[in-house]
Amino acid sequence: MAERGFRAGLRDGAPYGGAVFVLAVSFGVVATDLGMPPAAAVVMSAVVYSASGQLAALGIVGAGGGLLAAAGAAALVSSRFLPMGLALGPSLRGSRARRALEGQATVDASWAMAARGDGTFDREYLFGHSAAQYVLWVLGTLLGVVVPASVDVRVLGLDVVFPAFFLAILAGEVRDRLRLGVALAGAAIALALVPVAAPGLPVLAASTAALAGLRRSG
Repeated sequence: MAERGFRAGLRDGAPYGGAVFVLAVSFGVVATDLGMPPAAAVVMSAVVYSASGQLAALGIVGAGGGLLAAAGAAALVSSRFLPMGLALGPSLRGSRARRALEGQATVDASWAMAARGDGTFDREYLFGHSAAQYVLWVLGTLLGVVVPASVDVRVLGLDVVFPAFFLAILAGEVRDRLRLGVALAGAAIALALVPVAAPGLPVLAASTAALAGLRRSG
C-alpha cells in the first residue's frame, strides 16, 4: 500500500486537533482552578500527552485524592497503549530505544488512521496525524491556564467537558453484553466504596476489576 506521508497526516489530523484543542482548554482551566500551577499544567500536557490519563488524574486530585492514586488511575486508563504499541512496533525504525521514542507519538486516532489493514502502519502518516493533535493539545492547555480566574467555567460549559469525554469513551467501548456487564460491575464497585474509601481508591478498584474482567473474557 502506498505511503500517505507526513503532510497527509497533518491534514487529516487537523479536524481531530480541533476537538483536542477544546478539551485541552477545559483541562487547563480546571487544572488551575484546582490549584495546579499553570506551568505544571502545560508541562504535563507536553510530556504526558494523554487526554484520558491527564483527566483521570485531575479528577481524582479534584476529589481530594493523593498523587499516588492519581498516577495509578492515569496508568490504568492509559494501559491500552501497551497492546497498541506492540502492534505498532514492527512498523517503526531503528534500535529499541528509537522505536520506543517514536512510539510516544501514538494516540488513539492517529494509531487507527495509520493502520493499513494488513497489520502494518504508515509511520510517517502517524507522525503527522499525531503532530497536529499534539500542537493543539499543548496550545489549548496554554490558553486554558491563562483564562482569568474570574471566568466561571460553568458559564462556558467547560465543567461538563470531562464527564462528556469519558462517557464518549465508555459508549465506544461498550459494544456487547459482556463489556456492558463489566462496565456496570466496575460502576457498582466504585459506588460501594465511595462512602468508606479515600478519594481515588474507588476509581482504582473499579478500573482494576474491570480490566481483570475483560482479560478473563478475552
